[in-house]
Amino acid sequence: MSALSFSVMKLPIVHHPAYTAEIPADHRFPMGKYRRLAEVLLEAGLAPDGFITPEPASAAQLSLAHDAAYVDQVLSLAVPREIEREIGLPMNETVMHRARAATGGTLLAARLALEAGIACNTAGGSHHARSRQGAGFCTFNDVAVAIRVLMREGRIGTALVVDCDVHQGDGTAEIFEHDANVTTLSLHAARNYPVRKRRSTLDVALDDDLGDADYLAALSGVLPALLDRTHPDIVFYNAGVDPHAGDRLGRLALSDAGLAERDRFVFKTVASRGIPVAGVIGGGYGSDIDAIARRHALMFRAASEQLGS
Repeated sequence: MSALSFSVMKLPIVHHPAYTAEIPADHRFPMGKYRRLAEVLLEAGLAPDGFITPEPASAAQLSLAHDAAYVDQVLSLAVPREIEREIGLPMNETVMHRARAATGGTLLAARLALEAGIACNTAGGSHHARSRQGAGFCTFNDVAVAIRVLMREGRIGTALVVDCDVHQGDGTAEIFEHDANVTTLSLHAARNYPVRKRRSTLDVALDDDLGDADYLAALSGVLPALLDRTHPDIVFYNAGVDPHAGDRLGRLALSDAGLAERDRFVFKTVASRGIPVAGVIGGGYGSDIDAIARRHALMFRAASEQLGS
């Protein structure tokens, strides 16, 4: 498909109250960041008209990227205990609804990106979910489902996943391992979760404590050439903020300024080629929910600035 030209408009932002599920207050997954991120975006004037609410992903849509038996286990709240342990979240009704809503949110963000050039979801980036099960706080792989749905509908023929979460996108790599129409790029801390990596189309494994300049050099050294070689119909950008120096589960050393520059670089590099991009927030961990939410908000500011440029 050919590149598109996009008119300047307000950034479409997808959000659903169901993104905040009910889990124990002392759980290490910072569930409160989704609600706080929405508040931060409103406070900053980045969502002047409010949010766009998605429909939850259906079983049929989820089964385009996941084994139907696993989808049924999640939707019927019958996930085997060993898989629930790998996911790391209590598989209750609110967590199930969250997974469906977040996946529907990424699909809607992708549809909006195809129209507007850029759109973002206030959740998503569940890149550890594999075809047959979830893992690493990820129930369904929202980006994989969105790609498969859009391909089934004939809206796209090719896609590129740019995964800048600090953890390798092993689930996404596994799902698209034999799909030549989907290119997967993962920049991640080499010594971080998962222990057993899957082969992405291109993996950039980074040393511990890598800072802003070296990280941005690594990213700029691969993304432009990859875009020029593949020229995908859409890019999905996982803007995880766990490469931050203060992240509980990260091993890199980016600053807030480094994360902001990373996000600006991705959106500018993709948009300059006339390729639509859908942003998802990925990981970000710690006890300071406000700080994590504000780091996630950097992606939305960068996307908004790019649309207005």
